[in-house]
Amino acid sequence: MRASTSLKTVTLAAALIAAPLAGAYAAGHHKGLLDATAPTDFTGPRVTSLIDQVQGVDQGITDARQANNISASEAQQLHMRAAHISQAAEHVAASDHGRIPSAQYHELLRRLDNVDQRLMNDTGSGFMMGDGDDGGNYPNG
Repeated sequence: MRASTSLKTVTLAAALIAAPLAGAYAAGHHKGLLDATAPTDFTGPRVTSLIDQVQGVDQGITDARQANNISASEAQQLHMRAAHISQAAEHVAASDHGRIPSAQYHELLRRLDNVDQRLMNDTGSGFMMGDGDDGGNYPNG
């Protein structure tokens, strides 16, 4: 008898706990579909992360220039492109209380990846295409 009462109590308690959570999940799930809200925003740490990545690419440009792997003009162009991305990220974050909307965040990452890929191609360390059957591999880009 005691096990039966205990089982009923546990079952009732589980149902009482699960009901509000299921309702909240359903309300949140349908709200996004009905309201067509803006994409998810990334907050401050994402901005910091993006700026850190820009600084990493910028340091790579500096290192490549010091090793004479790229010319001064190439380094200047790449530095300028990285600085523009950093400024764009800071501008967007400042206008949206430290947030960058998802679409803009991914666009900035894509632009930064293009700068990094250009640096790798300019230094000869870019991804190579081709299997060598025609005499060699070629830089992608």
